[in-house]
Amino acid sequence: MIEHTFAPVEVAEGILRVTYPMPMKPGHVHGYLVATDEGYLLVDTGLGLGDAPWGSAGIERIAITHFHPDHVGATADAVEATGAPVLQGAIDHYQCEKVWGSDAWVPELAAWFARQGVPPEETAELLEVGSVYRQFVHFVPEARLLREGDEVAGWSVVEFPGHADGHICLLKDGVLIAGDHLLPRITPAVGLYPDSRPDPLGDFMASLERVAELAPRLALPGHGDPIDDPAGRAREIVLHHHERLAETESGLRDGPRSGYELSCTLFPGDLGAAQRRFAVAETLSHLERLVVEGRAVRGGDDGYVTYTQP
Repeated sequence: MIEHTFAPVEVAEGILRVTYPMPMKPGHVHGYLVATDEGYLLVDTGLGLGDAPWGSAGIERIAITHFHPDHVGATADAVEATGAPVLQGAIDHYQCEKVWGSDAWVPELAAWFARQGVPPEETAELLEVGSVYRQFVHFVPEARLLREGDEVAGWSVVEFPGHADGHICLLKDGVLIAGDHLLPRITPAVGLYPDSRPDPLGDFMASLERVAELAPRLALPGHGDPIDDPAGRAREIVLHHHERLAETESGLRDGPRSGYELSCTLFPGDLGAAQRRFAVAETLSHLERLVVEGRAVRGGDDGYVTYTQP
């Protein structure tokens, strides 16, 4: 079992893994300390729980793979302790400011979930759970914005949209610092949200195909153990989503369904508010991919969005 500790573990030459605690599943998240000529590049900071000894780590730069709380949350804490500058994908930084830096996001998200068929009482519960994480997200408004093809300490910046629209990874000498783009045991969540790219699942599957083409020899994920066959794992996840698309399409046989209604078929049972929120967003990303492929039609009235077979 992976320890929840800042104590570094060498996972590749010149790369140390640090593991931060998470109060929700999967219970941990990894960051990486990458040796450079000036010191360490820290990739991802964990949640802002205030318990990581940043000042003793020799960090000279901080890079963020994506804006989700467990990856960006402690960034301001790390900057305060080290004085290191922050590097973040341009698209990701925009979404980080929109979601974590503005009070307007919560009512926008509430209205959007309501249009997807989520009942009012469940919408309130979904948002309450989501708002809990805001107190643990200490992002930095000032960052050097990264784009595809940029370099950070000799590592190439690669944009892999899907799990997050602006998700970036770092690639060098066959080693991919993967964030949540590629995970060894679970499939990264891919959801549709307000103001996101219109086809996040399509983006994700294309990004996975690109991993297969690049064929790195090792991937260092944000959760779980190192991946020795990243191309093979990418193909497995693509296959999984093809199967889920078929299941989603089958769920439309009996007429129009909202994203919420179909999520209860694809992800049955009492998941709790947090997991239901992810289930609705994940269902919607599959529905929108079906729309793009001509296998479903988006419609609706009375303020509700529904989907049906053509």
